[in-house]
Amino acid sequence: MFLLAGPCLVESKSVVEEVASVIVPYCRQKGIELFLKGSYRKANRTSVGSFEGIGDEKALKILSEAGEHFSVPTITDIHSVADVGIADQYISAFQIPAFLARQTDILLAAGETGKPVNIKKAQFMSPHDAIKAGAKVASTGNSNFWLCERGTFFGYNDLVVDFRSMGIMRSEGYEVVYDATHSLQRPSIGSESGGYREMIPRMARAAVASGIDGLFLETHPDPKLAKSDSATQIPLTEFVDFMDMLLEIESVASKYTTS
Repeated sequence: MFLLAGPCLVESKSVVEEVASVIVPYCRQKGIELFLKGSYRKANRTSVGSFEGIGDEKALKILSEAGEHFSVPTITDIHSVADVGIADQYISAFQIPAFLARQTDILLAAGETGKPVNIKKAQFMSPHDAIKAGAKVASTGNSNFWLCERGTFFGYNDLVVDFRSMGIMRSEGYEVVYDATHSLQRPSIGSESGGYREMIPRMARAAVASGIDGLFLETHPDPKLAKSDSATQIPLTEFVDFMDMLLEIESVASKYTTS
């Protein structure tokens, strides 16, 4: 099981480095392939007054330098075809945000770089539609991509995870990632998204037991002070215990999950 992990947003160099100083040694010790993640800009915010970032180039440089310092690949979100060219200079892999998972031009542009692409299944998409998004990246000759489950809209301001979804996507031969943090969001519940942080371990256990290839999670030294997704980031102090629990489940589940 590989891991896409880091703070939600590149808020500062100190936050990125503090998170990396915990998760990188852990993953190296456990033999886990890690992509250090961080959004250089949050283009999709609930409120016009919400914090979007510290500046694109500044944030990308911080993420890139952290990747070089800790010798790990990096991944970030892109929001347009132009963003692909900008971010490509700094990062190792691309992430397609959920609301953009149907945007053919963005999928093709990311795929054409040849770098890994994590495609977030949109909250309004079926797993069959996510498979079609993957086929768009595959059409570029890039087979190094993942389909990421992050929940489906369930009425207003809530999400539900259908565990059949991951099985359907995986049955097509695609690698599947479970987003342990965003799938517990309550989108746009107020001036910013809320969420059920206390449910993250329960849902992550279920996803690992069901058989996944990768896990996406966001962690922060002090989530209540995070400038984005403060309700669903895992406290950095809980990261090791959280991952130990999941690896123990994976060691058992891998004997039985074949699809």
